[in-house]
Amino acid sequence: MVVTNMNQKLRVSIVIPVYNEERYLPACLEAIAAQTVIPYEVIVVDNNSSDNTAKIAQRHSFVKLLRQKKQGVVFARDTGFNAAKGEIIGRIDADSVIDSDWVASVQTVFEDNRVGAATGKVHYQDVVASQFVSQVDLFWRRRMARLLGRDVALQGANMAIRRSVWQQVRYKVCHKTGQHEDFDLAIHANQAENLVVFDERLVADVHCRQVAYNFRAFSHYVFISPRTYSQHGLKSGRHMYQVVLFVLAFYWPIKLLHRGYSSTGRKFSWLQLFSPIAPARVNPATFVE
Repeated sequence: MVVTNMNQKLRVSIVIPVYNEERYLPACLEAIAAQTVIPYEVIVVDNNSSDNTAKIAQRHSFVKLLRQKKQGVVFARDTGFNAAKGEIIGRIDADSVIDSDWVASVQTVFEDNRVGAATGKVHYQDVVASQFVSQVDLFWRRRMARLLGRDVALQGANMAIRRSVWQQVRYKVCHKTGQHEDFDLAIHANQAENLVVFDERLVADVHCRQVAYNFRAFSHYVFISPRTYSQHGLKSGRHMYQVVLFVLAFYWPIKLLHRGYSSTGRKFSWLQLFSPIAPARVNPATFVE
């Protein structure tokens, strides 16, 4: 890990909720270890993993491993956020591979005292034509940021929030299935008069894991986005239907590009296309209430 003088006024804690992430967590933690500015702390919250996820986390001396027995990413997130000591809490997923200047960028973004929470752009690393797919994704993120304004959503794979804002809303955020917990967090932060922004300086590589669902499960997942807004009485959520209809229309092409992606050649492979399918990720919007 590179040692660099850190702005003590903006100490960044990184929280990673995990559930059976042995395949992805090593790359995530290696990216954190390669940061140009070291985070104040890195908290991995194990949510009842049955694989080697916890052991992988413990191999890194800079990781603080916590456990949350109540099943659900929202509960694991809360555990990590409540334990974080930095002025800024960075939140990523186990498959997030953050840019080497991510922590430094978080500090820069939050030098603006008006910003209460921020989310950034992502690059999909496990799909054919990833640059094109990522640019399409960025188009929609920019469009939604413009249309939603202050109601812009946070993305759990690449976001940060002031600890003071979390302390404002931690007893107000929702803990019920069928909502995106990161969207819900943004909504409550806004309702507490905090500015939530989309800032392209925060960059992370992620995976298209949701497209591994069958079409019915995928449809249910994407409709949770506007539903989260409507459950909070926000009419601005209607803008999300544009994204929903777009991704549903292109579900099969994206699934083909994802299923046929060969990580060794980083190109389309018919052999990969017909290889056994890995288990789909557990829907993070579903948990035990």
